Amino acid sequence: MSVDTVGDRLVVRVSGELDLDSDQLLEKALSDALDRATGGLELDLAGVDFCDCSALNVLLEACHRARETRKSLVLSASSPAVSRLLALSGTLTLFAAGPAEPDPAEGDLAAENARMHRAVRRHVGIDLARGVLMASFRLSAEQSWRVLVSASRHSRSELHVIADALLGTARGEALPESLAGHVAAAVREHGGPDA
Repeated sequence: MSVDTVGDRLVVRVSGELDLDSDQLLEKALSDALDRATGGLELDLAGVDFCDCSALNVLLEACHRARETRKSLVLSASSPAVSRLLALSGTLTLFAAGPAEPDPAEGDLAAENARMHRAVRRHVGIDLARGVLMASFRLSAEQSWRVLVSASRHSRSELHVIADALLGTARGEALPESLAGHVAAAVREHGGPDA
């Protein structure tokens, strides 16, 4: 991770893997950078090889904090791993480029807050669905993430739709036939020998 000053903005460059092991470091770096920046932050995540839900939580929290302090936080560069996670979770628009000093109208701010709350709710559901997969098939956190992404890609369903369906199984509901085969195939592909 590196932080550079460009005018009144800070550019945070991150490379490697963003996961549960690195989320505290990422959280601290973004928090410190937001405190120091007068115009906002630019995130350069082009060098990120892997990004999971714990890192997404940190990014969403930083985005929320930036908005609360009237600073912008934009994604200036992204790797395929990060772009895919943001697209699957429906949060990509939260990091879209905007003015250095955002001055949204009240209606725009309300819409942005609604999108943020929807993204956070979806993310919580995705994390819970990963737990269902981990408990049901003895998967690791990373394996459960890969199962969700694979099932989403092959079924052409958004990640939160797969997660909602899996959460339904914890309430005794059957997994929809349109998803069941894709989830089973993803578990076989990404699970261990016991899955």
